[in-house]
Amino acid sequence: MAKLSITFGAILILLGLISYFGISSESITALIPAFLGVPVLILGIAALNEKYLKHSMHAATVLMLLGFLGTSVRVLPVIFSGDEIKNPDAVKVQLIMALICLVFLLLAVRSFIDARRTREDR
Repeated sequence: MAKLSITFGAILILLGLISYFGISSESITALIPAFLGVPVLILGIAALNEKYLKHSMHAATVLMLLGFLGTSVRVLPVIFSGDEIKNPDAVKVQLIMALICLVFLLLAVRSFIDARRTREDR
């Protein structure tokens, strides 16, 4: 799970950099995926140490949950409003970020369930 956190953190950082330098360098908000990706990546690196594994993975999962909720609350009303989207590139980045966070959340929950079952089987 630690390597997964590192990978997803790196993907979010890359998404933020692409968004900022490729789409909208006039707005710092284009870097929001990177702002989320950095701590997730750091937590993944910390989780490589078995001593910090549980706490780091739970913290990374909470951050991704906040990232998912934060982007979903913003992007879904825009998509389903039926109005013309003023900045379609920003909406695409937000949607991609929400999906990345959701996939991480699903994988994390599955990993937590598997870990609990493994502990109970001992």
